[in-house]
Amino acid sequence: MAGINRRQFITGVGALAAGFYGSGCDIGTIGGSALSLIREPDDVVPLVQRSSLEKPDLVIGYVPVNDCAPFAVAYVKGFFKKYGLRVRLSREASWATSRDGVIFGRLDASPVVSGAVVNARMGAEGAIRAPLCAGMTIHRHGNAITMNKEMWESGIRPLYEYAGNIERAGGDLRRHVLALPKDKRVFAVVLSSAIYEYLIRGLFSLAGLRPNEDYRLMIIPPPQMVTNMRIGAIQAYMVAEPWNTRAVSGNEGVGFTFAHGSEIWRGHPDRLLGVMESFIENHPKTYRSLLKAMIEACKWCDAAENREELSQILSARAFTGARTEFIRPALVGDYNYGGFDQIQRRRLLPDSTIFFSMPEDIKGDPNDHSTFLWQSQAIWLMTQSKRWGQIADFPKDVEAKAAISWRTELYREVANELGISCPSTDYKMEPGSRFLDGITFDPSDPYGYLNSFQQLV
Repeated sequence: MAGINRRQFITGVGALAAGFYGSGCDIGTIGGSALSLIREPDDVVPLVQRSSLEKPDLVIGYVPVNDCAPFAVAYVKGFFKKYGLRVRLSREASWATSRDGVIFGRLDASPVVSGAVVNARMGAEGAIRAPLCAGMTIHRHGNAITMNKEMWESGIRPLYEYAGNIERAGGDLRRHVLALPKDKRVFAVVLSSAIYEYLIRGLFSLAGLRPNEDYRLMIIPPPQMVTNMRIGAIQAYMVAEPWNTRAVSGNEGVGFTFAHGSEIWRGHPDRLLGVMESFIENHPKTYRSLLKAMIEACKWCDAAENREELSQILSARAFTGARTEFIRPALVGDYNYGGFDQIQRRRLLPDSTIFFSMPEDIKGDPNDHSTFLWQSQAIWLMTQSKRWGQIADFPKDVEAKAAISWRTELYREVANELGISCPSTDYKMEPGSRFLDGITFDPSDPYGYLNSFQQLV
C-alpha cells in the first residue's frame, strides 16, 4: 500500500456531523463536532466479507494522545477495511468517557487505561461495576511524569540524574512537597483507580509521602494538563505523550520531565483494547476481525521505518492536533527531558513506546510480544487497588477475575490465525529490577507482595 504524506492525509476540516457514514471516517468529539474527514485507502482488498460479520459497522473511541496510533493506522492504512469492518472513530474528551462509552454502549470498543478493566469488575473506587474485558494490549510505556518549574527550582532533577540513589531523589521530592501550603500539594493523573495513579503513588511512597494527608491527586483530561500546570493548579502530572513533550518543547518555561514511565515499571501495560463481555459473546466473528485489524496496526506502528510517517499521521487535527515535533520524540525514542539550566538532556530511549516487539530484557517468554496480555499483570493491578484502599478486600478469586477480564485465551486463537506465536502461560514473575521500588512481584503470592509494602507509606 502506498505511503501518504500529510497533505494527502488531511483531506478536509470540519465538514461532517457525528454519526454520518460516508466514504471517509467521521472523527469528532462527543456531541458531534467533527474535526476532519480522513479517508480509507481505495486499494484494500478485504480478506473478510462484511456480510459474514454479525456487526460490521462499529463505533470505536480514542483519546487525542499518542495512544491512538493503532486506531488511526488501522483506519488510514485500511486494516479495518481488510477485515470487513466499517469504523467510525469517536474522539473522546477523557479516559473516563472512553471507558464509560464502552460500558454504557455508546462505543463498541475503545482504548482504556490499564487498571480500568479489572477495577470495573471489582467495582473499585471511582469505577462503575461492569463486565468489561480487555482484548489486547494497545501499547506499553509511552508516558511520563512532568513537573513544574517550581519543583526544578527547589532542587529536584530528572530521576536518571540521581544515578539510582532513590533515597536522595525521594528526599528532594519530600522536602519540596511538605514545604508547600496544603492547597498547593496537588498532582494530576488521567483516571482514578488506574495505572498512572499507582505509579505516582508508588513513587511518592518511596519519598515517605502519604496520599490524602500529604498530597492530593486530581483527575484531568490529557489535553488540559499543560494549561493546568501553566496556571499553577497542579505541581506535576503523569500522562501519555505528546503532553509531556509539549510542556518541555512546546511551552517553554512550563515544566520538565522527571521520569519516563519505563523508569517506574519497565514493561508496564499502558492501554488496553476495552470491550464489553456481551460484545465478545454476541459478535464473535466481528470481535476476531477487530483484534486482527488492531494487531496488524500495532505491528505497523512498531516498525522503525514507519515511525516518522506515524508522527505525521498522529499530528493531524483529527487525532492529537499536535505538531509533528511534539509527537515524534516518544515514537522514535529521541527523548528530551528538558530543564531550566540550558543543559541539553536528550536521551536515546528506543523502548519509549512499545507497540509489538518486546525488548529481550522484559520478555516473559521467547514468544512474548507487546499486544499479548499477561494475566499476572492484571493481578498486579488488583494488588494496587487493595494497597491504596480502593477495594475493601482483595478478591479470593483473583485468578478467575484476571482470566475473565483479560481475554488471553481468545487472543491466542486470533494471533495463531495470523501466524503469531504466543506464550503458553498467562503468568510471569516481575523481578524487582523492573520496578523503581525494587520489589519483585510473584503473581502466585499476591498477599505476600501486598505485605511487603507494610514498611512503606
